[in-house]
Amino acid sequence: MAAPALPPLPPQLKSIQHHLRTAQELDKREPVVAYYCRLYAMQTGMKIDSKTPECRKFLSKLMDQLEAMKKQFGDNEAITQEIVGSAHVENYALKMFLYADNEDRAGQFHKNMIKSFYTASLLIDVLTVFGELSEENAQHRKYARWKAAYIHNCLKNGETPQPGPIGMEGESFADAEREEAGSSSVHGGTAPSSSSTYEANNIPTSNYTGIHIPPGAHAPANTPAEVPHNTGVTSNTIQPAPQNIPLVDPSLYSAQSAGEVRLTPEDFARAQKYCKYAGSALQYEDVSTAVQNLQKALKLLITGRE
Repeated sequence: MAAPALPPLPPQLKSIQHHLRTAQELDKREPVVAYYCRLYAMQTGMKIDSKTPECRKFLSKLMDQLEAMKKQFGDNEAITQEIVGSAHVENYALKMFLYADNEDRAGQFHKNMIKSFYTASLLIDVLTVFGELSEENAQHRKYARWKAAYIHNCLKNGETPQPGPIGMEGESFADAEREEAGSSSVHGGTAPSSSSTYEANNIPTSNYTGIHIPPGAHAPANTPAEVPHNTGVTSNTIQPAPQNIPLVDPSLYSAQSAGEVRLTPEDFARAQKYCKYAGSALQYEDVSTAVQNLQKALKLLITGRE
């Protein structure tokens, strides 16, 4: 079922154009993520301008798209249950981030890894649909957005980027990725030619030498976030990395509660998050990460300690 086409994007809503474009790119490959990208764009657009006729018309059509997707995927738990949807989007965003980060640390600088960094930052924006970002995700968003700008500008200026986390300085991205302008249309609404694929508005000026990967975030070093459409390469050429399955901690079999364990709401939230990470990892057949997080949740619930 084809979603209703959108009218041209009003200039007032320029800030949501890349989230809508990401939704388009993921429609076939990751429809759940595409749905939440549109939902984020809808909520953000309503806050920006829902009163002028052109914005009201655009947002009304976008709402029609969301309703059509809800009907199409109405039996998908990631659409009907927020916690499942949140885990799905977060896992996909971190998968993209870690692919780009692995490429960066290996000194493999190319357009696809730049786009993966930036798209990861957009998908972390989308996580605000489910509530306030965790400190780790907020950090990842800043780092990914800065890395995309930094590497792009280095390559543009003929310089060799430094791999991995380094001290950061503000990067200007006014002319970034102009070659993608032809593919930036959003269902009939073309992004203004003055826009760039990567925004520099929120690029931080801090040091990221100690960047932290949150628990459960894992992608094999050879997992691409997206195979470029024009290379002729298919995902079949990517061989999955062998997995080292961790041993189940034998102490968990005989673990007893230390007296009357009183779990706090924070404990329950952490246990729930570990289970959520485990479920997300299984979607990507990452047994090792699933086992690690399930053990963490079990230990917390039995002993009240991590």
